[in-house]
Amino acid sequence: MTSVDLLAPVRRAVAAVDARTPAGRDRALDGLRALALLSVPTGHWLLGGFTRDADGALHNASPLTVLGFLAPLSWVLQMLGVFFLVGGHASVLSYRRAAARGTSTARWLRGRLARLGRPVLGVTAVWAALLPLLSVLGVPAATLRTGATLVVQPLWFVGVYAGVTALTPYCARAARRLGGWAAAPLLGCVAVVDLLRYGPFAAAMPGWLGLVNLLPGWLFAYQLGVSWGEKRLGKRAGWVLLAGGAALFALLLLVFHYPASMVGVPGRDRTNSHPPSLLVLALAAAQSGAAVLLRDRLGHLLRRPALWAPVVVINLAAMTIFCWHQTAMLAAAVPGSFFGAVPGLTTAPVGLPWLVARLAWLPVFAAALLLIGWYARRFEAPWTGATRGRRAAAALLATGFALYTVAGW
Repeated sequence: MTSVDLLAPVRRAVAAVDARTPAGRDRALDGLRALALLSVPTGHWLLGGFTRDADGALHNASPLTVLGFLAPLSWVLQMLGVFFLVGGHASVLSYRRAAARGTSTARWLRGRLARLGRPVLGVTAVWAALLPLLSVLGVPAATLRTGATLVVQPLWFVGVYAGVTALTPYCARAARRLGGWAAAPLLGCVAVVDLLRYGPFAAAMPGWLGLVNLLPGWLFAYQLGVSWGEKRLGKRAGWVLLAGGAALFALLLLVFHYPASMVGVPGRDRTNSHPPSLLVLALAAAQSGAAVLLRDRLGHLLRRPALWAPVVVINLAAMTIFCWHQTAMLAAAVPGSFFGAVPGLTTAPVGLPWLVARLAWLPVFAAALLLIGWYARRFEAPWTGATRGRRAAAALLATGFALYTVAGW
């Protein structure tokens, strides 16, 4: 059989995906969502690592502790601003269509939250069942704690995203009145909190003050997306966001000495993302501006079936990729810990050799995610075939896993 014959089924599948795509589908938005989504596992796999203690247990470690020059890589891989931007755009369009059909806001919101909640419930329930099994198989308790932390680590995003989704009707009203400026008060709120946290009166501020930034910090890009979806954010605003966000980003780094990394670094007393600082919003503004400006070009590029088909697949498995990518890494690291120091996997992330070895592991993690996703994808679909008892069992297991993780903190 020739190489052309081998590729024929793939070409037919790609052509079929393209043919089934509605003519009015906004391919650029799907492309942006796929790009932002893939940045999450790539960032966690590349900027996260392990150390292995004398008992063979794995502990979380970050290459940024030693390899500080990797910090600019986090500027590229931190694309949650784009994800919230596209999410706001998609949500307001969905909300508008639901309202036109006569669907109540409460019913619309329940549907959106169910789509977010099912995969989270699935991954936490499976891990609750896995923990005792892995313990019996000899996996150290410290490794199980590390695994649980990694699994829960990205799930905070789902809770925050659900919260901002619930505010979609109010964001839509603000967008219709103020356009892109509706996001400005959110930026101002985060700036004030940062001034109090890091300014001359920082010593007198309570430690919980940064939590005030959680809602406005992540709602900022979402509100921009809603304004975009309401056609109140055009290319002129895109240029303002790109230039203004880039200028503010540089100012905060060079003058106000914000941490260069967009993700937390162990041992540092300040972090940009948990909770979000003004630097996160500056980056989100610049990324949002670039997304607005590149939308037409990206949409034209994704008219090519070979490029469009992977975007469709990624979007269909969005929550599966998000919820299970840490499990995919652990699927390689936990067995690897029984073989001692495996370069790039269980060795400390302290030098360039580790980075080179970790890059070689990325395809392995991706393959594991594909295999896991083949089975875990069912959690994204409505659980119409599940009995009430099975749903209750899944909820009970997920609750147990949550309590186990909280107890470990």
